[in-house]
Amino acid sequence: GGTRAILMAVQAHVIAYLLFVRNTRHTHLERLRRVSRQEQGEALAAALADTLWAAAAGGRGGGGGGRRAVVCLLAAAAHVVPRGDYEADSFTERIQLFEFSEKAAAQEFIFDHINCFKGEGSHGVILFLYSLLFSRTLER
Repeated sequence: GGTRAILMAVQAHVIAYLLFVRNTRHTHLERLRRVSRQEQGEALAAALADTLWAAAAGGRGGGGGGRRAVVCLLAAAAHVVPRGDYEADSFTERIQLFEFSEKAAAQEFIFDHINCFKGEGSHGVILFLYSLLFSRTLER
């Protein structure tokens, strides 16, 4: 378990993007071998945005009315002050939410902040998990 299931789902979206969406003159197998760093970032941003957008749909069909995707990033300073039984973990208090009503805008934002999801020690998987939860909403 752990993060493996999330990573596998994202990897499937990345491969689908590289094979079927990305514009290139290479054949299918060459498409996967000849990928620049820029294209890797674009593929990851597209995969994350697609997954968040699907989570935002929440089983309401493909209509997209009222859909919003949420992208979580870490801020330098804490946004929440611990009270009561809440025990600070110095991570959750720093999460900053960004809402998008269009998938393309979410994808562009993710691409602009791609190092927050793929950099060494970036907490990318947990940030993406939080993003999925907020996009799906806690009620659903």
